[in-house]
Parts: sequence; C-alpha cells; structure tokens
Amino acid sequence: MSTVLMSIKPEYVSNILNGKKKYEFRKNACKKEIEKMIIYSTSPISKVVGEARIEKVYIDTPTRIWQLTSKYAGINREAYEHYYEGRNSAVAYKLSDVIRYEVPRKLEEYGIKNAPQSYYYIEK
Repeated sequence: MSTVLMSIKPEYVSNILNGKKKYEFRKNACKKEIEKMIIYSTSPISKVVGEARIEKVYIDTPTRIWQLTSKYAGINREAYEHYYEGRNSAVAYKLSDVIRYEVPRKLEEYGIKNAPQSYYYIEK
C-alpha cells in the first residue's frame, strides 16, 4: 500500500478538514493501491495541511459516483458535472480519519520541489 500527496484547491481542502467533504474526486485512479492521502492545499496556501486515510475507492460512471457520494461530496453538482464533462468514468476516494496539521508543512519536507499537477507518490 502506498501514500500519495494530492494537490487540492483550498476551498475543497477546507471542506475536507471540516468534514463536509468525505470524497476526493479524480478523473483517473492512481495506478498503485493507496492507503493514505497527504493533503496539499494549492495557491494561495501552497502548504501540506493534513492527511486522511483512504477507506475505499469507487470507480464508476460520473452519474453513479454522484449518486453514491453527493451527501458528502463537498462540491455542488454543477461544479461536479463540469469537472467530469465528456467523461465516461469517475473516481472517488472515500476519506476517513482526517487529521489537520497544527503547523502546515512545506513540500520540501517530503522531498518535493514543485507541487504536483494531480498527485505524487510518497516513499516511506
């Protein structure tokens, strides 16, 4: 099992940390099986702000994923549909055991120089 650092927009990070967003949506699944997500909040925060356990990974049509996740999607349906426009497949990572770091961390602490476009595997 792997750990992955994911770049996430600050508004969605906030919803993850306050419990309104229990799923992280992606267009493609990570190739490796992951058990933990390190949460990197993109600009203007530009820091690693927390982590979460990956409880389950759902891969299905965007419509079916929305049906499964909408209560705790932490994103409105319009933004969700725009994100998956023209796609036949959607990925949802179900998050649990979310931890907010008291002191946000720099990417350099993880051996990373630049923020990943989507995600980056972290070696233990």
